[in-house]
Amino acid sequence: MGRFVIAVFKPRPGQSAALAHAVAKHTPLLRQLKLLSERPASIMRATDGTVVEVFEWLSTEAIEAAHRHPAVQALWAEFAAASEYVPLSALPEAAGLFAEFEAYQP
Repeated sequence: MGRFVIAVFKPRPGQSAALAHAVAKHTPLLRQLKLLSERPASIMRATDGTVVEVFEWLSTEAIEAAHRHPAVQALWAEFAAASEYVPLSALPEAAGLFAEFEAYQP
C-alpha cells in the first residue's frame, strides 16, 4: 500500500532558484529508483514562496530505502542548503477549511 507525503520547503533567502532546481529533480529521481508510484506528484507554492510537494511513496520500505540511497541523500542535501523543512501547519493557507495554493512548475 502506498504512502502519501506532503513535503513543505521554505526557501532560504536568495535560494528560490536553487530550491526550484532541487524540486524539479526530486520526483523524477525517486521514480527512476522505483520508490514512487506512477501517480503524478502535485507541486504548489504558498503566498510566501514556500513550496509544497505531494507525492506517493510505493511503501514504507521505499521510504526507508530512500534514506539509504546516496543519490537521494545528495539531492536532499541540496534541499537542505536551499530550504528549511517546515510543517504544513506553519503555512497560513493550511488554517483554512480548504487550503489553496498557486500551481507551481519548477
